[in-house]
Amino acid sequence: MTDDARAALEQLRDASQFEWYVIPLLLLVLYAYAAEVERRNWDVLFAGLALWGMDWFNEIWNALVFHFSGRAPVWGAQGDTAYQILIGLNIEICFMFAVMGIVAAKFLPPRGTRVLGLPNRPVLIAVNSAAAVGVEIVLNRAGVLTWEWDWWRAGFPFVLFLVGYVPFFLACFVVHDMPRVRTKAVTVGTILGIDALALAVFGTLGWL
Repeated sequence: MTDDARAALEQLRDASQFEWYVIPLLLLVLYAYAAEVERRNWDVLFAGLALWGMDWFNEIWNALVFHFSGRAPVWGAQGDTAYQILIGLNIEICFMFAVMGIVAAKFLPPRGTRVLGLPNRPVLIAVNSAAAVGVEIVLNRAGVLTWEWDWWRAGFPFVLFLVGYVPFFLACFVVHDMPRVRTKAVTVGTILGIDALALAVFGTLGWL
């Protein structure tokens, strides 16, 4: 086991680290969603939940990599946190991803708008994913986000781009553009349902 993985494991789900700033952060996240419900802006609401659900999916398989390798997760969350949920996910990161999809969806132009002559959705998926990878590289250099595998690193960012973020924004935008609210709800419910089932099963087995 790497030193960084051991350090993250030591603070995993340690309630003694709780800090009161979690409460106002939670309220801000809830406010962001409540505002969309108030406006009946279901496109943005479900887009935000879709991206958040995709992040949970990634965090779960990352924890499984750590469990089965016994060496390290693909990425690990380091440093001070109010609560370490999974080996690569703390409460602050969780709240960030809960809002990220809402922000990304609000910046979406109409589907027919073209960027440099190209359909805007693929361009924005690429741009948002590249920007997110850039932020991760900064966090890694700061020592708060650790990478232990050669194929997941700043010098070879393509896997981060394709696996780490393209699915997030793809799900976010696809759900946003679905024509029926029922379809959005079923899709997001399926994503979150898979996450919940995985958390329950793998958590019970002690793999997370």
